[in-house]
Amino acid sequence: MQFLLTTTDDGGELDAAMYTKMGAFIEELTREGVLVATGGLDAGTRVTTADGHVTLTDGPFAETKEAIVSFALVEVASREDAIEITRRFHALFGGGTSVLHQVFGPATG
Repeated sequence: MQFLLTTTDDGGELDAAMYTKMGAFIEELTREGVLVATGGLDAGTRVTTADGHVTLTDGPFAETKEAIVSFALVEVASREDAIEITRRFHALFGGGTSVLHQVFGPATG
């Protein structure tokens, strides 16, 4: 089962120690074969199509605190395993807000 974990901006800055902890966590998940992909995201561009016309709107959208700033795609045996990874991720930062989405499709079996 694949799950997409997205995190929102909490307004905090990452220091060198946090980058080191995060790097170790990413290495561990990679070694375990759980981490499929991870990365950060920019403010985005909304693409709207109506009546054959395309409109582009640059982000950020809504409230900045709700903007998705990073993601991890993990492959695990269950939703509970994905929740545990999310819990461990939050433990690194002392809390936070994330959303888990199960990914469906041919590539995910």
